[in-house]
Amino acid sequence: MNRKKYQVIYDQLKADIRQGIYCQGQLLPSEMELCLQFETSRETLRKSLQLLQNDAYIQKIRGKGSIVIYDPSLNFELASLTSFQEINAGLSQPYQTEVAVLETIKAKDYPDVKTALQLRDFDTILRVVRLRKKGPRVNIVDIDFFNPKLVPGITEEVAQTSIYRYIEKDLNLVISHSAKTITFQPANQTLQDYFQQLEPAYVALVEATVFLGDGQPFQLNQSHHRPSSFKFTNFSRRQS
Repeated sequence: MNRKKYQVIYDQLKADIRQGIYCQGQLLPSEMELCLQFETSRETLRKSLQLLQNDAYIQKIRGKGSIVIYDPSLNFELASLTSFQEINAGLSQPYQTEVAVLETIKAKDYPDVKTALQLRDFDTILRVVRLRKKGPRVNIVDIDFFNPKLVPGITEEVAQTSIYRYIEKDLNLVISHSAKTITFQPANQTLQDYFQQLEPAYVALVEATVFLGDGQPFQLNQSHHRPSSFKFTNFSRRQS
């Protein structure tokens, strides 16, 4: 997948911010310094900086430069389509992932998933359950349903590391957008067993249908969060 120069610069600066190389409240190097660092033109660099501003990583201030506004303490970003591992890389205390289930199921047995992924009764679905832990404590249970015809070859090793990285780098597919909802629901017995101590027995459920660049839905993600550790942000910018 060929990426434009400004996208490469955007990805690198975003990674630097997430990893704490540039911290919240800190100014990025000047445009001239960044142009020299990335061996690029000012026009290309400014495209990268504009993307960072649009995605709430920086704020450009006239006469000063670009200040980092990204908050690495956030557990969940509502407005972005970001893999868990990308979020995890920016946390001071990262989560560990345990793959609890990786199985093939029948679409007809999961009618809501079948509808979301636009499948037929006889189609199959890959179901993946991953536990996100801090020490022995499970704070997030991610249950994912994938259309294996669109994203084949997902293994336990891939699920342990990053499924999105595998889809984009190995399968050379474009992950485009998602539709998300957030609800608070009673935890069924399976979720209570995963979370162990869960009082009250409710979870924050973030559900997202995710689409490829050609508009086909390939994933239904059900991310169950322990309410006491759940936090999200929706970055808003006033239109001028």
